[in-house]
Amino acid sequence: MPSWDRPVLPGVPGCELAGGVARAHPIKHGVVVDWDALEGLWERLMVGGLQIHPEQWPVLVSDSPSAPPEGREKVAELLFEALTVPACHMASTALLALCSVGAFSGLAVEAGAGVCHATPIYAGHSWHKATFRLNVAGSTLSRYFRDLLVASCPDLQLHALPRKTVTQLKKRCCYVSLDFQGDICDPARHQRACFCLGKGCYVRLGSERFRCPEPIFQPSLLGHPEPGLPTLAFQALQKIPTTLRTRLANTVVLAGGSTLFPGFVERMNLELQAQCRRHGYPALQPCLVAHPGRGTAVWTGGSMMASLHSFQRRWMTRAMYQEYGPFLVREVFD
Repeated sequence: MPSWDRPVLPGVPGCELAGGVARAHPIKHGVVVDWDALEGLWERLMVGGLQIHPEQWPVLVSDSPSAPPEGREKVAELLFEALTVPACHMASTALLALCSVGAFSGLAVEAGAGVCHATPIYAGHSWHKATFRLNVAGSTLSRYFRDLLVASCPDLQLHALPRKTVTQLKKRCCYVSLDFQGDICDPARHQRACFCLGKGCYVRLGSERFRCPEPIFQPSLLGHPEPGLPTLAFQALQKIPTTLRTRLANTVVLAGGSTLFPGFVERMNLELQAQCRRHGYPALQPCLVAHPGRGTAVWTGGSMMASLHSFQRRWMTRAMYQEYGPFLVREVFD
């Protein structure tokens, strides 16, 4: 968000993304908590980053499947009144994740930076009553990984490591165990490795590598009462009508950067199938779709959707907003 108060125009010196800005975190666990900061961020990204005039470009916005509906009204207000865009569209991240693999029905299992979701989608519509969320995701894992690093190497003052460095190390060295309890109890199974943090500083890691992502599967490790993501995915399938259950289970799309840990897909598949057998659904065989580019699946799906000729009639225009107000988003995009 700008640390000074003056107009921002494309190409004007000083509108760059770096310098003269104050750090802001407008979104927590997939929900906007600071609209002023979000407005400043979007303006900076469009004008200073993309070098465009917002009033000339329609905008597609993704939102969290469990975000409150009034948030969409606020987004419309921000886009049309503050950024003066000509048109907008809002879509669930779960739908866009499915679109990235060419599907409009299935189960989207997302694990991103701030939140995880399991969302059934049928014919392009989210099944809100069967949507489950977990507030353990990438940012939480990064903080947990820092704690593990500090505990394993108390002499290296690792608590002062920049967050970006911790996140990069997490992505580079961590993996998901297929048998967590067995690996914890048997040090011989730890895949030990040494990593350089720069300036001649090295850390040697063992169990920390697979303990870091484990809270996505066992949130109780961090004191969260919710079940793990595979259980939430199964519960989402359970809550949809029997006639649609097999069809949606045939397309379980993984999306988000926190699904990229080595071993994540295999562990999710093992636990989801175990849940089906345990609860009396042996014939239900969920089929996981895990494309290599799933870390940016929502962006990919959004770009594909917005490029479709048939999509062009689905924009909410400025004229529609001015005539009916922000409440129209509930009819247009639900």
